[in-house]
Amino acid sequence: MLGKIKASVVVALCGTVLGAGLVGCDGALADWDPFASETRKAEAEPISGTKKIDVGGRSVNVSCAGGAAKGRPVIVLMPGLGDGLDKMAALQNTLSGKNRVCSYDRLGEGASDQPDGPQSFASTGKVLTGVLDRVAGDRPVVLAGHSLGGLIAARYAPDHQDRVKGLVLMDATSPTMVGDVTKVIPESATGPAAQLRAQNIAVFQGQNPEKLVIDDAQVRSAGRIPVEVIQHGKPYLAAVPQYGPRLEQAWSAGQRKWLAVSSRSKLSTATKSEHYIYVDQPGVAVRAIERVTSQAARKANGG
Repeated sequence: MLGKIKASVVVALCGTVLGAGLVGCDGALADWDPFASETRKAEAEPISGTKKIDVGGRSVNVSCAGGAAKGRPVIVLMPGLGDGLDKMAALQNTLSGKNRVCSYDRLGEGASDQPDGPQSFASTGKVLTGVLDRVAGDRPVVLAGHSLGGLIAARYAPDHQDRVKGLVLMDATSPTMVGDVTKVIPESATGPAAQLRAQNIAVFQGQNPEKLVIDDAQVRSAGRIPVEVIQHGKPYLAAVPQYGPRLEQAWSAGQRKWLAVSSRSKLSTATKSEHYIYVDQPGVAVRAIERVTSQAARKANGG
């Protein structure tokens, strides 16, 4: 029965994937050029607390906390699919003691507008650019993403090396997630495994809150920025016993693939965590984000 499939498996495998490559995003975002905006050059009054901002004609819910420490990048937290910025509120609050920290709801999530039609990595990236223009201006940023948020961050950074100066990927969706799932769970599978496979394929085709269409893609380099990849250490993909161990192996392999995003990447394991590392072991997430932010600051200041 579908109800017997553990929810976290669906969240991790179905709800945490994004690829590059949908043509034909509807609405104003398709034609919007973020670099034509003056927002980045003439930053409005800094956001404190939660506020709706306009990005390419869409209302995007943004939250910021903490002071702008001199020489330190702005940290931007990016939750997974199905999660709003409120999911990362505790993490944001902790980090804001020493940093300027912001988060936002992507289109289709939380209190942001719904997308008019299918989204691609390109259109999601345009929204992220608009958010960064507003919350960081010309300042460098560190992107800290969980699950789908990590995948978006890692796909965004190579094309925006002028502003993304560090990454923290917390159990980020594998860059080969589509192939991983369809290879591990064959088309001939029956019962809960067949239903889990079908759920994933539906999500890959855009049947998810953000209407994101999913493709696998090679990991591209974002240069020599500091990157920490954190994978879960507590197995949780055993809801379909026949395929659970292989799904875990594929997930771990995907985490290792993310190391190619930078020549300064490191991989660690949150041994007591399932998928939500920043919830299960918040200290692990906080320390990683602060390390990357400090390394990015030193590099920016010639250290």
